[in-house]
Amino acid sequence: MATFTSTITAGGSPTPFGIFDGEKDFQIDADSMVTFVKRKLGDDILSVELTNKQIWMSFEEGALEYSRIVNEYQTKSQLANLLGNDLNKQDEGEGNLDGGPQGAESKFPRETLEFLMRKAEPYASHAATGGSFNIYSGSISLVDGQQDYNVYTDLMMDVNGVETLAATQFSGKKLRIYEILHYSPQAAYRFFDTTSAINYLNNEFAFESFTPETVFYVLPVFEDLLRAQQMDISNRVRRSNYSYELIGSNIRIFPRPTVSTEKKLYIRFAPPTDGLNPDLTDNSIDGVSGMHNVPFDNILYANINSMGRQWIRQYTFALSKEVLGLVRSKFGSIPIPNGDLSLNGSDLLSQAQGEKEKLITNLKEMLDSLTYDKLLETNAAEAGNLQTILKTVPIPLGKVITIG
Repeated sequence: MATFTSTITAGGSPTPFGIFDGEKDFQIDADSMVTFVKRKLGDDILSVELTNKQIWMSFEEGALEYSRIVNEYQTKSQLANLLGNDLNKQDEGEGNLDGGPQGAESKFPRETLEFLMRKAEPYASHAATGGSFNIYSGSISLVDGQQDYNVYTDLMMDVNGVETLAATQFSGKKLRIYEILHYSPQAAYRFFDTTSAINYLNNEFAFESFTPETVFYVLPVFEDLLRAQQMDISNRVRRSNYSYELIGSNIRIFPRPTVSTEKKLYIRFAPPTDGLNPDLTDNSIDGVSGMHNVPFDNILYANINSMGRQWIRQYTFALSKEVLGLVRSKFGSIPIPNGDLSLNGSDLLSQAQGEKEKLITNLKEMLDSLTYDKLLETNAAEAGNLQTILKTVPIPLGKVITIG
C-alpha cells in the first residue's frame, strides 16, 4: 500500500491543496487515518470503496475546517486590535507580503485604544480640537450698512499669497462653518485690568490688593473664566451685543456694520470630509479593514494540540463516511446470484451529515465561551464568587485576607 510520504516522493499529490503535505506530523497521522477510517467502516470484514487519496483529502479538509473555525473566533476576539495593521509588511527573509496570511493567528496582540481613538476622531474634528482633517481660515470684507453675506460668493481665503474665492478653491463643494470670529471684547478685559502692575504682584506674592477698576481678592484662574462667561451671557441676554446668524449659505451679523476703513469678518471652515482620503497621511487606511483581510494563515498542524487533533480525526471520519455514502448512492443495489445486494449509501450520508453538524456545533460552543470578552466575564464572576466565600471565613484579630 502506498504511504503518504512515498506518494510525495514519487512526485504525486496526496491531497488536493497540499497545504499540510510538508509537515512531518501530518504525514505520520495521514497514514494512521487510513487505517482508522477503514477499520471503523468495517474494512476487515467487507471491503470499503475508498482510496487512500480520498481519505487524505478528507483529512486535509478536516484540518482546514478546524483552522477556519478557530481563526474566525480569534478574529472575533482580536479584530479591534488588528484594524489598520499594515498589509504591505516587509519581513526579513520573507520578501514582500502583499496582504493575505502572515502568521498572525499564532500571536496574542496587546490591547490598544486605536479603534476607540478612530471612533472618537469625527467628534474631535467637529469640535475643531483634533482629528485627521484640516480646518481652513477665510474672511469676508465687511461693507458699511450691510448685514447679510453669502459664504459661497463672499468668503475669500489666502492660497499661496493670492486671495481666492473659497468655493472655487474647493470646486463648489459644500463648506462646513466651524467658527465665526465675531464677538464683543472679552468680559475679563472690560471689567478687570489684567495688565495692572499690582495684579502681577498679587500673582507673585499672593497678597490682597485693588485696581483702579474694582476691588477684588486674588482668585484661581477658573474663577475669572466663570465670571467672564457669566458676564458674556448677561450681555447677550440683557443688551444688544455682537452676534450672528448662520442659515444655509447666508450669514447675518449684528449689529449692522459701520465701517469707514476696510474690516474683515474671519471664519474657520472646512470642505466635506472623505474618510478614505484624510488630510493627514495615514497608511492604515490600506491596512486591515475587516475579517476578509485579517492576516491569519491556516494553523500549522504541528501547532494543534491533542484536543484539536482528535476533533480533526472525528471530522475526517465523518467526511470519509460522506464520500463513501456518495459512492454507494450511485447504485441502489448490486445484483448477485439469487437476489440483490442493497447498499447503505443514503444511511451513510445521513449519519455523516449529523456527525459533521454535531462536531461543528460543539466546537463553536466551546470557542464561544473562550473569546476574550467571555474570559473577562468568567474571571469577574470567579472573583465575585471568591469574595462571597471569603466573607464566611472567620478572620483572626489583627489579620486580613488578601486576594492575589
